[in-house]
Amino acid sequence: MSERATRARVALVGGDSLLARELRELLEESKPVPAIEMISASAENATMLGADDEEVIALIPLTAQSLTGSQVAFLAGSPASSRRALKLNPPDGPVLIDLTAALEDQPHARLRAPSAEPTRSLPQPGIIHVVAHPAAIAAAMLLTALSKASTIRRSILHVFEPASERGKKGLDELKQQTVGVLTFQKLTTDVFDEQLGFNMLARYGEEALEPLEGVEQRIERHLASLLASYPDIPMPSLRLIQAPVFHGHSFSVWEEFEENPGTDAVARALEAARIDVRPDDPPSNAKIAGQSGLSVGAISTDPNQPRACWLWMVADNLRLSAENAIGAAKGFLR
Repeated sequence: MSERATRARVALVGGDSLLARELRELLEESKPVPAIEMISASAENATMLGADDEEVIALIPLTAQSLTGSQVAFLAGSPASSRRALKLNPPDGPVLIDLTAALEDQPHARLRAPSAEPTRSLPQPGIIHVVAHPAAIAAAMLLTALSKASTIRRSILHVFEPASERGKKGLDELKQQTVGVLTFQKLTTDVFDEQLGFNMLARYGEEALEPLEGVEQRIERHLASLLASYPDIPMPSLRLIQAPVFHGHSFSVWEEFEENPGTDAVARALEAARIDVRPDDPPSNAKIAGQSGLSVGAISTDPNQPRACWLWMVADNLRLSAENAIGAAKGFLR
C-alpha cells in the first residue's frame, strides 16, 4: 500500500483561493501531512493552478467523485462552490468545513471557532462545520481574556476590514486603485463599487459584490453565538469599516469594567490567554501577516472614563480562519 493511500485525505475545494493557499501551507506543516486533493470551485475541466516551488498544481473539477475518499472537505472557494459541494457530497462523503459561511443556515450546520470555544468539541458525524468570521473569532478571544481581569460592563469595537476578505478580486482591485490614484487612471470598482485606494469606507457602493453591512451583520451574528458560552460577557457594540489595506484585521477597542483593574492587570490577563502583548511596540496588521494568534498594544486608561481603557489589536485574518478550520477538522483526520 502506498504512503499516500495510508495517509488521511482531505479535499480542498476552491483550491486557487487565498484561504486555500493558507490552508495548504498549514496542512503541509502538520504531522503527519495529509494527502491533499486540490479541487476547483467549478465542475468544469481540470485546470492548472501554476508552479509552486517548481511543482505544478492541478485542480480537478468539483464532482461527487472528487469528494469521495476524503475524510474532510475544506470549502474555501466561493459561496456558490460551497453550496455546490453540499449538493454533490455523497452520503458517505467527507465532513464539510465551510469557510465561506454559505452553509450556516443548513439544519445540521454548527458555527465553529476552536480558538474561542470554552471546551474541546468531540467529533460529531453529520455536522456541517461553519468557521466563524475571523473578526468574530478574534473579538471573542479578546473579550474572554479581558473578562478574567475584571467584570466587563460595556465594549465598543471598531473593526477595520482588509481587502483580502474579498478574496483575490478584492486584492487586485485595491492594487489597481492604489496605482490608478497615483497615475490619474480610471479606477476599477467591480468589487467595492467605490474608491478604496487611499480611502476609508463605512459602506460599499450599491453595485458592490457584497454589501459591507451584510458582512458587519455576519460578524455580529457569529460573535453573539460565540459569546453565548460566556453569559457574563455582554455583547459589544460593533462597527465595521473597510480599510485600504491588503491583509490583516485591526481593531480599536474600548472596554468599560465594573472596576478598572489597571493596564498592567489587563496586560497580564491577555498574556495568560496567550495573546501577544506589546506595550512598547504597538502591533500593526502588516507586522502580523503570516503569524498566528492575536497581538495587542497601546493599552491605556480612558482619561474621560476611569473605569474604561483603550486597546489596539491586530490579527492575520486568513491565518486565523485557516487555523480554526483545521482545528475543527481534528478528530476526523486519522
